[in-house]
Amino acid sequence: MILENLLILSAALFSIGLYGVLSNRNFISIIMSLELIFNSLVIAAIAFSRFILPFGLTDNEDIHASTLRNTLSGHMFGIFIIAVAATEAALALALVFALSRVNKNIQIENVSEMRE
Repeated sequence: MILENLLILSAALFSIGLYGVLSNRNFISIIMSLELIFNSLVIAAIAFSRFILPFGLTDNEDIHASTLRNTLSGHMFGIFIIAVAATEAALALALVFALSRVNKNIQIENVSEMRE
């Protein structure tokens, strides 16, 4: 695969996720759409990390530790996004359980009723 194909895939996933966040009323569908957005960011970060070489790797001198850190920065950013997405999913699941106990449905319009 080339960089353009991965970026097109990432943009398509981001667009589908954004449409899902803006158009759905169901809380679980919104959370799934947010996960699509996070996964599109991971794909883009790893694609840039894979296909764009740092300047330190283009010359024939010794490879330094800072060059390796720059090479793997997209992968580290991807792992960080996956950790944030897992945390977000756990919090959203707790909110869904709390909302379903109070209202017996999980429509997004009923979230303001939880304050009472």
